[in-house]
Amino acid sequence: MGAFLAAFFGGFKWEVSILAGVTTIFLQILSNLANDYGDAQKGTDSEHRIGPERTVQSGKISKSAMRSAIILFVGLSLVSGIVLIYYGTLGLDRRVGLLFLVLGLSAIAAAILYTVGKKSYGYSGLGDLFVFIFFGLLAVLGTYFLNTQMLRWDIFLPAASLGFLSTGVLNLNNLRDIENDQNSGKITIAVRLGIMGAKKYHILLIVSALLAALLFNLINLRSYYSLLWIIPVLPLFAIDLVKIYRTKDLRLLDPFLKKLAIKTLLFVLLFGGCLFLS
Repeated sequence: MGAFLAAFFGGFKWEVSILAGVTTIFLQILSNLANDYGDAQKGTDSEHRIGPERTVQSGKISKSAMRSAIILFVGLSLVSGIVLIYYGTLGLDRRVGLLFLVLGLSAIAAAILYTVGKKSYGYSGLGDLFVFIFFGLLAVLGTYFLNTQMLRWDIFLPAASLGFLSTGVLNLNNLRDIENDQNSGKITIAVRLGIMGAKKYHILLIVSALLAALLFNLINLRSYYSLLWIIPVLPLFAIDLVKIYRTKDLRLLDPFLKKLAIKTLLFVLLFGGCLFLS
């Protein structure tokens, strides 16, 4: 999304966009590994868990091997991130580069501390906020800035769209695991809201994402081609929202996590493609 927006406003750089993508993938893998390790360490992953089998809890990967994998991807994220910052801040004040280094280190810390440690924020209901910030605002705004070396206020709208959709994936995960999390002392937003409250919250997240993206289009309307993404995207999301709301067996929610992740990618591609058409 950040790369599409940079291209729309005439500031796209291939090397920056590729490095941003690679760094994001490393951070995502790091987050998944740390989540697997942290939940196993706290005993949240058990035979009562509904979702896919976890590797540390099942014994397929030892804790020491997972720690080594986490360290490896911390290193890969750091190296890739530093190279990204170097190319993205060439010609700018060094303090800008240092600021992005701090943000990058914060992203690495956030990926780990979601479930790892005694005060992991995922266990106190702050996971949604951190996902919104790091997978939405920071990811899109950071990529856009490192491409263009500037910021616009309206970029916050599509950045928020990605934040809402990413938070939606997490909320579905937490809704599926709501009973096990509650029994394990993992107090997520879904646990706080209850099943029906979490379903309504999910609808709010998806609707907010689409409205924020639409508002950006209307503010920067060059032609009605930029709005064409709505035609395929709206029914794709709406159908799943209806199914999720009607689903009573929480185990049946698991496929919707993958669907939402894929549809989020599809939304970005269609949104960006329509920007080019306009």
